[in-house]
Parts: sequence; structure tokens; C-alpha cells
Amino acid sequence: MGFYKSIREIWKKPKKNLGNLWKERLVQWRKEQSIVRLDRPTRIDKARSLGYKAKQGYLIVRVKVGRGGRKREKISGGRRSKHSGSKKLVSKSYRWVAEERASKKYKNCEVLNSYYLAEDGKNYWFEILLIDVHNPVIKSDKNINWICNQKGRVFRGKTAAGKRSRGLLNKSKKN
Repeated sequence: MGFYKSIREIWKKPKKNLGNLWKERLVQWRKEQSIVRLDRPTRIDKARSLGYKAKQGYLIVRVKVGRGGRKREKISGGRRSKHSGSKKLVSKSYRWVAEERASKKYKNCEVLNSYYLAEDGKNYWFEILLIDVHNPVIKSDKNINWICNQKGRVFRGKTAAGKRSRGLLNKSKKN
């Protein structure tokens, strides 16, 4: 079994395989801020499969998103028919929300992709792959410079999480 394949197998059951390290990480991540820039990805196999390369212009950000928040807002001022539209729309996934928050914090970068890291009773954690579109190394690389021409792709639902929430991942007559 190769290196990346063995890492992938470990991440299939992290609580069992990582043991106390897993608990320590979650305790540490809970204390950190919502958006944290990292030096290297936590799941190197997943990051590489989504397009990450260890070179200039690639950023890794871990984002914490609170769970819940899907409750209908409290109606004030009496129950009238015009108040019936005050429920929250829940069409966005937590992963898409995490991508948008990372993109808002790092305005000079575009979101390439993201992946799930962990969850507990209160939070989800995702790692977001960002590309610095103003970096000359990225502009000269023919494999990734297509992203320099796309502005705000996460807000238009062009990432994998956005396409999944919009129902564009499966191509068939039904969709």
C-alpha cells in the first residue's frame, strides 16, 4: 500500500485510528479562532487529490462553522400572513458557507476546493484550498492560471460544494 493510500485508510475512521491525538486536536481546534491559516494541510491525500501543490501561491485555511441555525426566526408583531415568509432558507451546505467565509477573509484569493475535516456537537471543521490570483508563480503556471480570470467563483456556486448544493453534480435528464 502506498503512502497516500495508507493515509486515506486512516482518515476513514479517525476516532479509532488516531485515538487520543484526535481528541487533543478537537480540543485545540475549539479554542482557536474560526478561520486559521495553516502551513500544511491536515489531510495531505485529500488536498493533493483536489489540486493542492506545495508551492508559492497555494494557501490552506481551516474554517470552523457552527452547527444548527436552521430554526425559523421568531415572528414579532402578531401572526399575520405577511410574516409567513420569515423562515430561513437552508439550501446552502455548511461546506459552502465555510468556503464563502474563507473567501471573504482572504480577498486576494480564489477558492479552489475544500474538504471535510471533523465535527463535534457544536461545530464543523473544513479545510479550504485557496489560490493567490495575483502571485506571478500562479499566473505563469498553465495548469492553474485559469482561476485568475474567475472572480468570486465561490459566491456564484462554481466550486464543488456550490455545484452540489445547486444540484449540478449529477448530469442526467432529471437535472
